[in-house]
Amino acid sequence: MIRAGRQHLVRTLADLAAQQGVGIDRYAHLKPYAAEGFPAPISSQGSRTRLYDGEQVDAYLLGKPVPPLPDGEDDDDLLDRRECAALLGVAPNSWDIYKKDPALAEARTEAGGVDHWPRRAVKTFQASRPGRGAAAIRGGRPERTGDQVPRDQVPALTAELLDADPATSAATVTDRLGVHRDTAQDALTRLRAERIADRIEADPSLTPAEAAAQLGYPAGQVRRATTRAGTILRARHAAPYLAGVAAAVHRAGWTAQEAVPDVQFPGDDRVVAALVLDNDRAPAPAVVWDERYGWRTATSRRHPITKGAVLPSEGGGVRYLTGGITPPPGDVVAALTTADA
Repeated sequence: MIRAGRQHLVRTLADLAAQQGVGIDRYAHLKPYAAEGFPAPISSQGSRTRLYDGEQVDAYLLGKPVPPLPDGEDDDDLLDRRECAALLGVAPNSWDIYKKDPALAEARTEAGGVDHWPRRAVKTFQASRPGRGAAAIRGGRPERTGDQVPRDQVPALTAELLDADPATSAATVTDRLGVHRDTAQDALTRLRAERIADRIEADPSLTPAEAAAQLGYPAGQVRRATTRAGTILRARHAAPYLAGVAAAVHRAGWTAQEAVPDVQFPGDDRVVAALVLDNDRAPAPAVVWDERYGWRTATSRRHPITKGAVLPSEGGGVRYLTGGITPPPGDVVAALTTADA
């Protein structure tokens, strides 16, 4: 947690390495932060990015007593995703759904490259969120009616049911939330796949089936989820590359903002990403990356990825860019500017 008023003091391992005049790889190899007496990270346990309080680190490096951080809770404390989830009493994956709430999205701030939210905003959301009571009072889905819960609330409410019982079935979600069976099954598959992927990232020696078993998911309920989990992991691995292409396209002046490509998982077993080029001077309305075929142009900004990720034929504004599956970002830009790429 970042104590109130101390966001400007946050430092990453890269910051500490630069402070010591060494590269991050060398710093991570030496691990001076593991020495006895070195200030503890202010990031939550298990976080991918270690964050430190600069005032504490400076004192340690100067051989001075390390000043303690303020005690107690302050509404202006900044919490990371794990800490927000703990405050709500849910799993971190559930927070990943809740954080899309407009009020929380507006309150989000970044420190050390990590998303944080003020304690005040989380508490306000906690008081108003569609909680367990909303799920508990649902009496099932009447016949021949639409979903009884708004679609944007289904993932969060399903996550709460899954938190309470890892063996929750689609029939249970349907009964408790009053949604269609397909809606319930899709929500469970997506949530379980994300959590299986998280478990494998924490322990790469696990198979998807082993991770699912550790999470308490019945084998007969997670075939789609385990397949999708592998796809999610590949998407996460590809994310830095896709972000690099997005940055190169933005530098070329074809996007107003350096947006992260929209990633989809058609069929649960493929990674496809779309990057909309919103400048009228751009060489195409959008570009699409498919982990099987690499980059191609698209003719629609609104629907750049064809339904079911069916491979479109070349022509009529669609062309496949040369360079393999993951050409360097600069090569993607060059191919887009070459008419016969």
